[in-house]
Amino acid sequence: MFAVIKTGGKQYIVREGQELKVELLETEAGKAIAFDAMLVSDEEGKSVKVGAPFVTGAVVSATVVEHGRADKVLVVKYKPKVRYRRHVGHRQPFTKLKIEKISA
Repeated sequence: MFAVIKTGGKQYIVREGQELKVELLETEAGKAIAFDAMLVSDEEGKSVKVGAPFVTGAVVSATVVEHGRADKVLVVKYKPKVRYRRHVGHRQPFTKLKIEKISA
């Protein structure tokens, strides 16, 4: 069974037992969290439920594994002949989740 959930302005395809990184959530590590913003639910070809915009009564249960910061992304700006150079780095914070149960 898989589902499409929405969190942090993005959509993720999730399956039970999967671990994924999402935008930073304000939940402590080890705590359970439930996503009710499920867009699509599928039971491996048996029945597909599509929400308008969300599937009613559907919940995805997950556990927060850890919080962290992603690898550094370097942004370099350069203009020739004018001595303009900018070098900036960014590390995006994330929350790692383990999907426990999908109930549609």
